[in-house]
Amino acid sequence: MNNLKGVGVALVTPFNEDLSVDFDSLTRLIEYNIENGTNYLVVLGTTAEAATLSKEEKKEVIKHVIKINSKRLPLVLGIGGNNTLEVKKQIEETDLSDFDAVLSVSPYYNKPNQEGLYQHYKALAETGKQIIIYNVPGRTGQNIEAATTVRLAKEFPNLFMIKEACPNINQYFDILRKKPAGFSLVSGDDEYALPVTLAGGDGVISVIGQGYPKEFSTMLQLAFEGKVKEAYEIHNKLVEITRLIFAEGNPCGIKTVLAEKGIIKNYLRLPLVAASEGLQTKIKAEMAKIYNL
Repeated sequence: MNNLKGVGVALVTPFNEDLSVDFDSLTRLIEYNIENGTNYLVVLGTTAEAATLSKEEKKEVIKHVIKINSKRLPLVLGIGGNNTLEVKKQIEETDLSDFDAVLSVSPYYNKPNQEGLYQHYKALAETGKQIIIYNVPGRTGQNIEAATTVRLAKEFPNLFMIKEACPNINQYFDILRKKPAGFSLVSGDDEYALPVTLAGGDGVISVIGQGYPKEFSTMLQLAFEGKVKEAYEIHNKLVEITRLIFAEGNPCGIKTVLAEKGIIKNYLRLPLVAASEGLQTKIKAEMAKIYNL
C-alpha cells in the first residue's frame, strides 16, 4: 500500500550564521510539520540544498531526521544524478530501512533523449527499491514525456510514483489518463497541487507546504473529499505567497517564510544567496495578509 498520499514536504536544510547545519532548527521544522498535518517528509531533495552538503553532512542530516521523526511519518530520501551507474550504486549501498521510497531526479545537464531517460530509470528499477521518478524540466533541461513515464510505470512496478513538475499541466492529465492502476502521480509544482489532486493525483511534494502545513494538508484533504469550493478558498489564499517564494529561485523564498515564523535562521550556502530585501519585504507583507484573512 502506498503511504505517500497528501502533502509531502521537501525539507530545507537550515544553516547557522557560520553555515554549519543548524540541527536545532531542523528539529523545530520537523516538529512543526508533524504537529500541523504534513503527511510525509522528503529528505535531501533540491530544496535541501543537497548539492552543497558534504557526504558526512548528508549522513548527519539523514540520521537526525530519522531520530526526530521517530517513525511518526513516512520518509522519502532524495538520491539522484546524471551518472546512472553511480546513482544506481548509491541506491544499492544506502541503508533505506527507515525510508518508504527514494526520490530520484532525472539526469540533468547531459540532456538524454527519451530512450536514454527510459534506460536510466530501468537501471534504477533493477535495484528492486521503491523509486519515485522526478521530472522537473525547468531544472534538468529535459522533459520526461508522458509516454515515457507510462512506459516505465507499466514495465516496472517498483517505479510506483512520479513527482511531476512539467510546466504544461496537460502532461499531468495525460499521465493520469493513461497510467496503469497502482501508479501514483503527485504534483511537484505547488500551484498545481489542487487541480492535479482533483484530477486524480495523490497530492503534492511541496515547498510552501512546510511553511503552511495546516493549510496545505487541509486543502488536499478537502480535495480528496470532493469539497472543491472549500479547497479552492485555501488555494486562493496561498497563491500569492507560493508565487513569491519562487520569484528568485528556491529555497531562498521558503527560508524567508520559515525565518519570519521563527522556525529557522535565514542563511543559504553559495552559489545560492538569501532573497533580496525587496522580495523579503513582499513575502513578509503577504504573510501578514494571510494571517489576517
